[in-house]
Amino acid sequence: MQLDLADLTAVRKSAEEFLDSTAGREASCLIADIRMPGMSGLDLQATLRCESCLLPIIFITGLGDIPMAVRAMREGAIDFLTKPVDDVALLKSVERAFQQYREGRRQAVEHQNFATRYKTLTPRERQVLSLLVRGLLNKQVGFELGITEYTVQIHRAHIMQKMEADSFATLVRLAARFAVDPSVSVS
Repeated sequence: MQLDLADLTAVRKSAEEFLDSTAGREASCLIADIRMPGMSGLDLQATLRCESCLLPIIFITGLGDIPMAVRAMREGAIDFLTKPVDDVALLKSVERAFQQYREGRRQAVEHQNFATRYKTLTPRERQVLSLLVRGLLNKQVGFELGITEYTVQIHRAHIMQKMEADSFATLVRLAARFAVDPSVSVS
């Protein structure tokens, strides 16, 4: 993807203005100064993180220091650039931000799809799935739940169908990835 600085729009005067606007829900990347009127760029980053916002952030500053840069990067910033900003470096950072945004969105959609399918399982099917994911055999699951092995097989078939898994290995990978456990709810 070829980017041009002219493509970068939606300028806001402050972090508060950005938070009050729809830009955060429409943008794929945020370029913020560390020092802004009102809320700082680092405070904006923390606010967005608390709101579970997937928006990648690139910081620019003329007055930054190493602790600021470390904090920004530790909290997930794509880059920490100093003024005057090199156009090529900024464009590379924006491209990385777009890539991270796309990956984050893909994972969020996958998780939402999994959670939607998981909610279609009956409580018993959730129990069976949880035990199967732990590595128990059908016979062992049946013993744990006080049901026959055949009943476990029926539940397993329903789980596979409802979860739209093409193989049991795929189902286990998905369930492990999204933390299927009797004590953990998938939301």
